[in-house]
Amino acid sequence: MANSDMSGQVQTVLGPVSPENLGPTTTHEHLLIDFTCMFDPPKEASERFKAFAPVTLENLGWIRYNPFRNKDNLEVLDQDLAIHEILQFKAQGGGTVVDATTFGIGRDPKALTRISRLTGVNVVMGAGFYVDAVHPDDMDHMTDTELGDEIITQLSTGVDNTDIKAGIIGELGCSWPLTENERKVLAGGARAQVSTGAAILIHPGRNIQAPFEIIDVLAESGADPEKIIMGHIDRTVLEEDVLLKLAERGTYLEYDLFGMETSYYALSDIDLPSDAQRIGFIKLLIEAGFADRIVLAHDVFAKSRLTKYGGPGIGHILENIVPRMLEAGISENDINKMTVQNPARILPFS
Repeated sequence: MANSDMSGQVQTVLGPVSPENLGPTTTHEHLLIDFTCMFDPPKEASERFKAFAPVTLENLGWIRYNPFRNKDNLEVLDQDLAIHEILQFKAQGGGTVVDATTFGIGRDPKALTRISRLTGVNVVMGAGFYVDAVHPDDMDHMTDTELGDEIITQLSTGVDNTDIKAGIIGELGCSWPLTENERKVLAGGARAQVSTGAAILIHPGRNIQAPFEIIDVLAESGADPEKIIMGHIDRTVLEEDVLLKLAERGTYLEYDLFGMETSYYALSDIDLPSDAQRIGFIKLLIEAGFADRIVLAHDVFAKSRLTKYGGPGIGHILENIVPRMLEAGISENDINKMTVQNPARILPFS
């Protein structure tokens, strides 16, 4: 049974907010993150010095092409820098940020609270667990019921021994193929959704069939497909017919890599689409009748994505992509759906 006290409200780190007060919302960011679990230094001796150098203008081009090969790039730990970045989002009219950082990659509820209070931007914090590689040491011995209870605690009582509550389940990390522990996390997340009415945000494995499998696993444990946000669509489902079949499953589709304009993608054998191609996929979905199932974000996970380091920042969609969508023939009404109305529908507890 859903939490009646929060029904119809969005839970931010500063407390409940009515959905009509969210404003333009980016549904998948990392204001602070320690993503060094993904650090993959170059193998060549002559290249290894680049792995441990600070991010500078001189090496920014190499880092943009190789974001996981520089350790400093993966450490977004400066609270003042996060405030600087989120204020630029606010200056573009932004109202709410979903911070998808979960256990094992530096989630910091107290810092998120300070950032929200100082900027006036709503911050929704994630609950749950990322991919298998950063799971707790005792994960093998935990049941999906125990994991569900832990996620419920993070949503209803507080995160990491604080009274600061998460407002979304996820991003729940999934590999391809799913590991047994990731399956348990999905089952636990589904149980938590049934109990609290919170939405689930998914980091799918890097395979075109991964989103379908994840939806099935969640549904087996009672999750509502219409309360699921399937993240990273723009690096997972690049075939139009498969994309339309996924949209028919009723989940929200999240285009969350806006601003990543480098086609090379070291983590998979696909080429990442450009922002123009992302807009093309979104236009296809809108024309097929799925405008009310699309949400947008940047998934800022590294210094090279921040404006201070020459990146697009989390104001990029509002500043640069919205005008390009209008030029591409996407209506203001549909843009409002993706940036305001759809987040306001999926994020409240049901």
